[in-house]
Amino acid sequence: MWSNVFQRSTLGGSMRVRATAATAALFLAALTACGGGDDGGDSASKPKAAASSKEPGEPKVDCMADDVSQADWMKYCSDEGAGTGGDGTEGQPTGLKFGESYTWPDGLKVAVVEAKKWTQFTDEDYAEDDPAYTEFRVKLKLTNGGESAVKLDDLSVIVEGATNGGEASTTGFATDSQPLEGRLAAGVTATKTDDNALETKYGKKIVVTVQRSSEDFDLEFPEFEGEITD
Repeated sequence: MWSNVFQRSTLGGSMRVRATAATAALFLAALTACGGGDDGGDSASKPKAAASSKEPGEPKVDCMADDVSQADWMKYCSDEGAGTGGDGTEGQPTGLKFGESYTWPDGLKVAVVEAKKWTQFTDEDYAEDDPAYTEFRVKLKLTNGGESAVKLDDLSVIVEGATNGGEASTTGFATDSQPLEGRLAAGVTATKTDDNALETKYGKKIVVTVQRSSEDFDLEFPEFEGEITD
């Protein structure tokens, strides 16, 4: 290629030679720029700047709003005011122990205080002292931390044996009964009761699940583990 260029340039005089030489120099410079030489001029070989790890700020939610979803509340609000005693368990629905608490998205907090064997039978009770069963009363502490009244009728309790199965049947003891019914006003705390009977063969270690009827199918039901005490 280059021999042809120089052959043609000699026919046109020295001016043609100089022009051709200049053209060749430009052509060589272009090849050097595109060839990625060792001078580091190739932009493609340079390391790219690291992408920024800063992500857009997470959306904030109103943890006390009635329309906040369970998923958003668990993600953004579960640590807020967690644990009356600093136990940090309010945001988790399982693995709770008696005395720990769970708070639903609308601010209603529930804790199972105790499960105690019942011995004060009267003629008004719906049960009698049966040696094949352990009759007991579950006490629940409820605090309405929301902005509107809560229907306690929407709450129900299921008690299951935690050792080798079994489910307690619902019963009722008249003395000092405080069933889950009526409304709990905003800012009010109350202790309610739920009476049960579990076959003795299932032992005294139990799991208490507090259910709540709602149109929100994502609503979780907290589980509390403990033991029936004498």
